Amino acid sequence: MKVFISADIEGCTGLVSWSQCGRPNSDHYDFQWARARMTEDVNAAIRGAREAGATEVVVKDSHGNSKNLLVDQLEPGTKLISGHGAGFGGMMNGINRECTAGLLVGYHAMAGTKGAIMEHTLTGYVHRMTINDMPAGEIALAAGLAGCFDVPIVMISSDRAGCAEAKQLIPKIATAEVKDGLGRFVGECLHPCETKELIFEAARRGVEHASEMDPWTPVLPCTIQIEFNRTEEADMAQRLLGVRRVDGYTVEFEGESYSEVHQAAWQMILFADLGHGADK
Repeated sequence: MKVFISADIEGCTGLVSWSQCGRPNSDHYDFQWARARMTEDVNAAIRGAREAGATEVVVKDSHGNSKNLLVDQLEPGTKLISGHGAGFGGMMNGINRECTAGLLVGYHAMAGTKGAIMEHTLTGYVHRMTINDMPAGEIALAAGLAGCFDVPIVMISSDRAGCAEAKQLIPKIATAEVKDGLGRFVGECLHPCETKELIFEAARRGVEHASEMDPWTPVLPCTIQIEFNRTEEADMAQRLLGVRRVDGYTVEFEGESYSEVHQAAWQMILFADLGHGADK
């Protein structure tokens, strides 16, 4: 049985701010500690998946530059997809129809969620995103792409708000709440010795019941709409073929397949970044 794990960092054990878990530079003083927490959370999920019968585990490092997980400290036998490059899967790059189940480790709630630690949607440029008028974030983006390969998302670890978001989208999903947000950069965190057991059990339970779960897929044709924080971001995103400008801040794309819509979302966000510095 092949299992796919997509790992982010903001929803991992003990982390409450980007100064801890951004990337390896002087602005993020606790990055080495944060990537160790991320690795331990992923390892707990791997062990749980194997307890439920997984014989092959592929992990996609999905935070920032995607070079966070410590490969030498992952459970032996794990395959790691690390770094950026080819492929259109975003945070699910590497998933395929051979996979029986998908797991989301360290994910976080969508932009604008109250009481959610480090809530955002892919980037700080996004104020709001919808899929077919449904408020959506990275959890829905990932679940939809997994659905393109008939793979159900069976487990998530996150803060309380992230787990609630996943439950609303996928009612049968197994959840591991590793912390509870009191604000964007403050939360009540469980000890790692507790969270690793919660993650292990959620992964075990999710994989064990994967055959009882249906993949999540939006109704087609599908429309994704992104409201940016600044008009210059929308100015650049609208340049993409097939993108329609809705208002000063908002663009949308409609596609006949979800994989096409998912790819367009990532492209719109990447193009939005080109708007920064346009006044120079």
